[in-house]
Amino acid sequence: MASLCPLFAFFLLVCISSPSISQKVTLSLYYETLCPYCADFIVNHLVKVFDGGLTSIVDLRMIPWGNAFIQSDGTFVCQERHFSFIYCMESLALQNRLNEWVNCFETARFGKEPIDCYTSGYGNVLEQKFAAETAQLNPPHRFVPWVLVNNQPIQEDFKNFVSYVCNAYQGTQVPETCKSLPTESNSFQKEIPTSPVCSANKTGNFISSSRAINKSPVINP
Repeated sequence: MASLCPLFAFFLLVCISSPSISQKVTLSLYYETLCPYCADFIVNHLVKVFDGGLTSIVDLRMIPWGNAFIQSDGTFVCQERHFSFIYCMESLALQNRLNEWVNCFETARFGKEPIDCYTSGYGNVLEQKFAAETAQLNPPHRFVPWVLVNNQPIQEDFKNFVSYVCNAYQGTQVPETCKSLPTESNSFQKEIPTSPVCSANKTGNFISSSRAINKSPVINP
């Protein structure tokens, strides 16, 4: 279903950038649209960003490209209404019902403007911008979903992103989600559970793999 990628690109374009708030934590997800493990992360884990007031301290960025290398640039910020469309699409992918994707417009309360972007070819232009940003990651991403908190990759511990966000937040209005985290989530040394991810081989095709490490990644919750 690679032909639907430009449609995902539209929903990242229409997201409106939030006002510059230095205290907000930037949460960036680099992913491949319809990669099953990316879909699982979005549907079953990333959705937590809208629970317990966490979204009030987060600038959520979703870059739908994954393993690609095309020179250009671009970056967009997502809000909950646009996330609901992506959530709907990825949920259908997990259920093997992607042929029902048009119903997601009603679910997300959108008109037909995304179809115009999709059919005009502008979505392909946006894809090139997302590809360029992904290619410029330092360090380069090794798999998807690839999650950054304040531009620092949390690598294999991506499902624990809430702890990283709460730890990175420097403001005074702490959301309930952060207040309720167990104290052991702040441990600097822990075993990170194995999580399946989508890696790419030299041909750019996805390979399913599981990754686990026994100590904390680049930054620690």
